[in-house]
Amino acid sequence: MIGTGTIVNVLAIIVGGLIGLLAKGGLKERYQEGIIHSLGLATMFIGAGSALCRMLEISQGALTTFATRDTLWMILALALGTGVGEWMDLDGRMERLGIWLKARADRKGGDNQFVQGFVTASLVVCIGAMAIVGSIQDGLSGDPSTLYTKSILDFLIVMIFASTYGKGTIFSALPVGVLQGSVTLCAGLLSPVFSPAIIANLSFLGNMLIFCVGVNLCFGPKFRVANMLPALVFGAAFTALVPV
Repeated sequence: MIGTGTIVNVLAIIVGGLIGLLAKGGLKERYQEGIIHSLGLATMFIGAGSALCRMLEISQGALTTFATRDTLWMILALALGTGVGEWMDLDGRMERLGIWLKARADRKGGDNQFVQGFVTASLVVCIGAMAIVGSIQDGLSGDPSTLYTKSILDFLIVMIFASTYGKGTIFSALPVGVLQGSVTLCAGLLSPVFSPAIIANLSFLGNMLIFCVGVNLCFGPKFRVANMLPALVFGAAFTALVPV
């Protein structure tokens, strides 16, 4: 059934978050900090490794850097998209959504990390190649296998985040459901637009944003990643409109 992948993904996040909450009280602060840094390091390598696949090639037995016209357009998309995101203040809007959710889910006001947990977990589980490609596959062919794999990863990620940040991380299931569900439902209509080149470039940009999330986890807020999300729209538009 079309949409099964997103449903399983949402349930995996909720279950993983609930399990993580059981361990929250048992982790000392230094353990929490160590876990977050290790997750950040892993996230940086995942994002950087996948993005560099689009920028490196093996030539005469050596690894060399190349910049195709397509890659340069994606860099421009990243710059323009970030500018638009800063103007729209998407990062601030996401934080306000977290505050709104906190007011309704944490009426006693005892969870000071609710907003940080919601924003951080949402950015990690929503951004990336698997979310986009998996949702398109599910919508076009009814194949949820990629989203099933993503569900396992998200289960582990949110479980560890919840043990550190608390129940705010569980609410990351909301943007996952909305984003992936929307792409899946619209995949049939968007199939003429989502060419292999567009999917590849969206994956490239998405993995660059994942790297930024990893940097924030390791070193504190350095990038306003939510403000960089419009780059995905520019990337898709440039790929569709500009001959490569």
